[in-house]
Amino acid sequence: MYFFVGVAGVGMSALAQFLAGKGVVSCGSDRRFASKDGSDVKKQLEEAGVKCFLQDGSGISKNLTAVVVSTAIESGNPDTEAAQKLGIPIMHRSELLAQITQENPTIAVSGTSGKSTVTGLIWHILNECKKDPSLLSGAGLSILEEQGKIGNAVAGNGWLVAEADESDGTLIRYKPKIGIILNIDKDHKELDELQKLFEEFAGNVCDTLIVNEIVKFSGTSFGWGENCKFKGADYIAKGTASEFKINGVNFYLPLPGKYNAENALAAVAACVSTGLTLEECANALKTWKGIYRRSQIYHCKNDIIMVDDYAHNPAKIAASIRSCQDFAKGKVLAWFQPHGYGPTKFLKDDFIKEITKVLRSNDEMWFSSIYYAGGTADRSFDSNILSEAIPNANFISNRDECLKEIVSRANPGDVILLMGARDPSLSEFAKKARAVIGSNLLD
Repeated sequence: MYFFVGVAGVGMSALAQFLAGKGVVSCGSDRRFASKDGSDVKKQLEEAGVKCFLQDGSGISKNLTAVVVSTAIESGNPDTEAAQKLGIPIMHRSELLAQITQENPTIAVSGTSGKSTVTGLIWHILNECKKDPSLLSGAGLSILEEQGKIGNAVAGNGWLVAEADESDGTLIRYKPKIGIILNIDKDHKELDELQKLFEEFAGNVCDTLIVNEIVKFSGTSFGWGENCKFKGADYIAKGTASEFKINGVNFYLPLPGKYNAENALAAVAACVSTGLTLEECANALKTWKGIYRRSQIYHCKNDIIMVDDYAHNPAKIAASIRSCQDFAKGKVLAWFQPHGYGPTKFLKDDFIKEITKVLRSNDEMWFSSIYYAGGTADRSFDSNILSEAIPNANFISNRDECLKEIVSRANPGDVILLMGARDPSLSEFAKKARAVIGSNLLD
């Protein structure tokens, strides 16, 4: 019996649902359950078999196997203090995930960008091909959300497809049969530190290591180069979708951007490594329905398209803007809410460089204040410092006021791109944005 502290979080909720689906008694607490904001996810968790408690120590009992925490759980938490008094083991979520990956044939997806998308694509292909895969993802798949689920976990009997996170260094605990390295970009850590982490992860892969051609590790390569084992070619933007070839086989992906076609290359390489054919993968990808806040596209009135995306580091933001440029008939109005004062300051020069490089003369970049999640962070640095250094960039601290200004400047054929991560209210903000634009009709 496992108790998850912060069970409404995307990583913790996935583990709790997975274990419940495997018949393991799972429960947990979250601060969000004390407010109306947490009622929906609480209901979804309980429907998945996860019993929920307020985060006040009331759910901790002697019969627990362990209390599971993430890096985000601070000392002095009522649940961990109650567990310590009862002598109940406290384990990090990555320790539990490592245990699960040893007990199940696992495909672990790593990289600083694209993990959730590639994890979802692999699961979708395997599922469409009736392989009964399991899922542990950092974002909900639309096809599962349509069933009323959170959408980030499935307890199947085939391959387990899981994300391996580098942000806190825990990816080195996993020993998957198939491991994927999508990319290595400066994000939470300096490049040399990230390089060492991914090298150790690569060494832990038991059977097949799949690597982007730009990653200088030996393994099964994917990319656009001539020497890649899974070679992409003939990429064409087809409105908000993509067409391309992999080793001569035609693929259609209902996602925009060459970077998403590259994500598909990684997913296909993994699925072929499990025994599927390229043709089976191509047929499966045609039915892809998307993933929560990863290039989610909304066609609104007056021929305006809104895109909601999780992009939050310099490379992701540049790729997301570039993908919108592929199908924008007019300009791209990109909005970004950074998260974390320290991380934003750490990446300041990279944000300025990458955004400046990708913006066209008619595009606009908009910033609102950095998302503050509480704590003792130095709040003297804000995103106006970024806007002042980037051509065609603007700063309005209040995001609702910023949205009104952006919408007032949008013309038929323009694309409004919303970007940001970590802030749980961003989903509601995207809904509000669609209402302000004037339509919430999906394509």
